[in-house]
Amino acid sequence: MEAEDSHVHGWISDELNLGLWMITPSNEFRNGGPNKRELTSHVGPTTLAVFLADHYLGGANVEISDGEPWKKVLGPVFVYLNRAIGMPDPRGMLWDNAKTQMRTELQSWPYSFPMSEDFPHSDRRGSVSGRLLVHDRFVHKESKPANSAYVGLARPGVAGSWQTEGKGYQFWTRTNADGVFSINNVREGKYSLYAWVPGFIGDFKYEVDLDIAPGHHINLGGIVYEPPRDGRTLWEIGIPDRSAAEFYIPNPSPKYINKAFLVPERRKSSHPVDKFKQYGLWERYAELYPDHDLVYTVGASDYTKDWFYAQVTRKNKDNTFRPTTWQIVFHLQSVVSYGTYKLRLALASATLADLQVRVNSSPSDPPLLQTRMIGRDNAIARHGIHGVYWLFHVDVPSFCLVAGKNTIYLYQSISTGPFEGVMYDYLRLEAPSEMDAFMKSG
Repeated sequence: MEAEDSHVHGWISDELNLGLWMITPSNEFRNGGPNKRELTSHVGPTTLAVFLADHYLGGANVEISDGEPWKKVLGPVFVYLNRAIGMPDPRGMLWDNAKTQMRTELQSWPYSFPMSEDFPHSDRRGSVSGRLLVHDRFVHKESKPANSAYVGLARPGVAGSWQTEGKGYQFWTRTNADGVFSINNVREGKYSLYAWVPGFIGDFKYEVDLDIAPGHHINLGGIVYEPPRDGRTLWEIGIPDRSAAEFYIPNPSPKYINKAFLVPERRKSSHPVDKFKQYGLWERYAELYPDHDLVYTVGASDYTKDWFYAQVTRKNKDNTFRPTTWQIVFHLQSVVSYGTYKLRLALASATLADLQVRVNSSPSDPPLLQTRMIGRDNAIARHGIHGVYWLFHVDVPSFCLVAGKNTIYLYQSISTGPFEGVMYDYLRLEAPSEMDAFMKSG
């Protein structure tokens, strides 16, 4: 479950009509930001309160040097029990009541009862507000409000560094339809302001760091994010939302199916809900593509049906694995003689992957991009649909392209097991910028 959605979870006993709930009023002490997926419960039943973890992240998120002083307040969290005796729908009553209690706890944050000096009450916290605009000149001539954008304060770093940061605190919100945001109850300290906008690639970081003081408010006014862009879009695959959910997710094997993720029988359907949570989906790739790897033809293929949600390895009959090479076939009416095309390649997840990109060339030719081994978020094995976001900008010289049919080869070279691979978020090929073509032609 996403951190932003995991404020309450738990178990219900049908025998006792009893609910046991873990309520987390604030994620300020958690690592990885609002989109980090986290564990909530184990069978048993076991309810979890995870404070810091590398699930769907990979690697250490808190590194402390020898002799370095560090401390961090984790929690408080609220354990809530409720009962429903003599109710016609005890499960529904217990769940609705737990959500009502969750809203009460959210409104009560920060709690006033902790006496530790390390837990500041509301009067010792500050706030930040502003309005985020986004300007992609090939989408709109003028800046537009960044609707539903994620805006947050986290430990100072580079754009996007909040994804793997757990040493400090993080405070996040979402903009309204006008791009307006307000981040309240921020602990005292120095922060960078970060953002990302659904529908646009890349990460935003405000130009200066902010010093949050107790009882003070900072109004940033209007700020503008300009996402990476060179030229007009020639084609695109997917939706830039940091998830692979829009791509083809196969039905699970009947031997692995989890009924918890099926539509209730009363709706007279057995189509899985959130199919990516089903076990063993990576095995379906070789079943769906038994003789050759995926080939996607721009203009003819449909990414919701023809683009598998993860580029995984292929299992051999002797239980070894081999790499896979996906192809994107596209046609160009003409090629700009002078200039560089740009391939924007956004990944929603990577696990021990070495992704190589070639255009109209053989596997023995040097790739235009080689990531080397990246990622340890393990989203494929953990039945996730995203992990850590990666964005690559691949220069494609005009001499690599031809008028007519072209092919991009996506080769994932590491294949020691079933879980090495990537999930794509979004791919886009851009024409050369007018300035680039003009300068090189001169």
